[in-house]
Amino acid sequence: MAHSHNHHDAHHGHGDHAEHTTYRGYVTGFILAVILTVIPFGVVMGGGFDSRFWTITLVVLCAVAQVLVHMIYFLHMDSNAEEGWTLLSTIFTIVVVVIMIAGSLWVMFHLNTNMMPQMNHELQVMP
Repeated sequence: MAHSHNHHDAHHGHGDHAEHTTYRGYVTGFILAVILTVIPFGVVMGGGFDSRFWTITLVVLCAVAQVLVHMIYFLHMDSNAEEGWTLLSTIFTIVVVVIMIAGSLWVMFHLNTNMMPQMNHELQVMP
């Protein structure tokens, strides 16, 4: 019965929002999120591609797609201005993502720099 209601609203502007807030919309978003997580994880755990560039490119593209899936299916942001998708929220999202990525890379770089000498020293002591 709910299917006929969604089919009726599907031709109107509000039908898209209603579809994304349904159980089916959340399941679709969850499945896409899992796929976009498993693909780069599998590639990296499998040793990556021969070219490090293509491995990084795949991971970044899956991450960008993951952000879009979350914004559309879980945060319900779409192209309609009344649905909350405004220039300001887009700019805010981009700024937060850039800060998170830059901060994560900065922390990982410094951890790698600070931890590697200790790890090498321990490996030399073991034999």
